[in-house]
Amino acid sequence: MKYTGKKAEDIKIAYIGGGSRGWAWGFMSDLAVTEDMCGSVYLYDIDFDAAKKNEKIGNKARDIEGAKSPWEYKAVNSIKEVLSGADFVVISILPGTFDEMESDVHLPEKYGIYQSVGDTSGAGGIIRALRTIPMFEEIAENIKKYCPKAWVINYTNPMTMCVKTLYRVFPEIKAFGCCHEVFGTQKVLVSALEEFRGLSGIKREDVKVNVVGVNHFTWITKAQYRDIDVFPVYREFAEKYKDSGYIRDVDENWMNKFFKCSEKVKIDLFLRYGIIAAAGDRHLAEFCPGDWYLKDKETVEKWGFALTPVSWRKEDLKRRLEKSERLYGGEEQFELKETGEEGVQQIRALLGLGDLVTNVNIPNYGQIPNLPIGAVVETNACFRANSVTPVFAGNIPEQIYPLISRVCGEQERVVDAALKRDLNGVFNAFVTDPNIYLNVDDAKKLFDEMIYNTKKYLEMYF
Repeated sequence: MKYTGKKAEDIKIAYIGGGSRGWAWGFMSDLAVTEDMCGSVYLYDIDFDAAKKNEKIGNKARDIEGAKSPWEYKAVNSIKEVLSGADFVVISILPGTFDEMESDVHLPEKYGIYQSVGDTSGAGGIIRALRTIPMFEEIAENIKKYCPKAWVINYTNPMTMCVKTLYRVFPEIKAFGCCHEVFGTQKVLVSALEEFRGLSGIKREDVKVNVVGVNHFTWITKAQYRDIDVFPVYREFAEKYKDSGYIRDVDENWMNKFFKCSEKVKIDLFLRYGIIAAAGDRHLAEFCPGDWYLKDKETVEKWGFALTPVSWRKEDLKRRLEKSERLYGGEEQFELKETGEEGVQQIRALLGLGDLVTNVNIPNYGQIPNLPIGAVVETNACFRANSVTPVFAGNIPEQIYPLISRVCGEQERVVDAALKRDLNGVFNAFVTDPNIYLNVDDAKKLFDEMIYNTKKYLEMYF
C-alpha cells in the first residue's frame, strides 16, 4: 500500500465469502464510486466457481460509466493467498446453507416458538452460532498467521458472537462488526422531524445519536439534530402512530411482505421505557419475552411486522444465481449503486482519508460501564488513520438494563461454551432465552432436534 498525494493505492482487501451474490456486489459498487483509493480485492469462497464469477463481474465494474477508481478482482482458492499481505479483511459468509437455516427458523414452530429472522438470538441464533463459531476460530487463526496487522470487518450474523470469537482466539486482532440497523432508525427520526417540525432536506447522518446495547438490540439514549432534542419529537411521532403504525416509502425492488415493518414494536418499546429502540422490528421482537410480540402469527400481524420464511430466502437465492449468470455472461450490466453501508467509508477513514464516527460492534473497553469488560457491545466509535476508538456511551439506562444485560450474558455464555465444545453449557443458555418459553424437557427435545438437523457442521462438538 502506498499514498500518492491524497490517494491511497495498492490496497489489498481480502474478501472471505467472496462468492456472495449480495453483499459482495454492493461492496464492489461502493468501492467503484470512491475516488481516493484503489487496489486489489482477493475473493475467497468455499464455492470457488462463485468467486471466479464475481472476479469477472468485479473487473467489469471498473469500466462502467460512473466508476471513479480501478479495482482489480482476483479469485483464489487458498486461505494463505487471500490473506497474505492483506490490509483489510472483509468477512461475509453464510454459515451452512439455507437448509440448516430452515431448521433454525421453522423447527421451533412445532413447539409454538416463532422467529421473525432467526439469525442472531433465540433458538435459531444460538444454533447458527454453533455452526459459525468454529468457522470464525479458523478465520482468526489464519488472520493471526498471515495478516495479523490487517483491519477486519465482519458482516456475518450472529454479529456479536462472531466478533467475540475473533477476539477470544486472537486477542490482538483489529476487528469490528458492521450493521446498518441503527441507520434505519435514524431515517425514522428524520421522518418525525419532517412531519412534526416541518423540516426538509435532512440526511439520516445529520441526526446525531448516542448508541448503546448489543447488535440488533441497540438503543438510542440521545438524539440531536442541530439545536433540536429529537426525543420530544419522537414522542409526538410515537403517540400518533402507536395504533396505526407508520409505513415509510420503500424500495419495492427488495422490500416485500416478508420484510414489512410498521415501526409499532419500536414505538411500543419507546412508550414503555422512554428510550428509542434502534433496530428493525423483526430483530427487536426476538430479544423480548416471546409472548410480547411473537406469541403466534396473529400477534405478529397485530404488531405490523412479518415472519421471514426461509422458503423466500431460497427463492431469492435462485433469482440472485440467475442474475449472477447474466452479469457473468454479459446479458446484464452491473449497476453502480451506493448501498448506504459504511464499510468502504470506514476503510477510507482507517487509511487517513477522512474521519468518521459511526456505530460498530467491538469489545467493551468501558464505553458502557455497566456491561462486562470484554463483552462485545454496539456503540459509536471514532475512525481515524489506523485507529478505531470507542466513544464513551455511558451506562445502559436502568429501565432497559435487565433486558440488555440478560442478552449480553447469554451471548457471552454461548461463545464460551462453544469454544470449549460444551453442548450442555450451550443448552443452559438456550433454555433461559426469553423466546424459548418451554419446560426444560421440551426445550431439550427442541435443542437436540435442531442439533441433529445441522450435525454435519457440528462434528467438532462430538
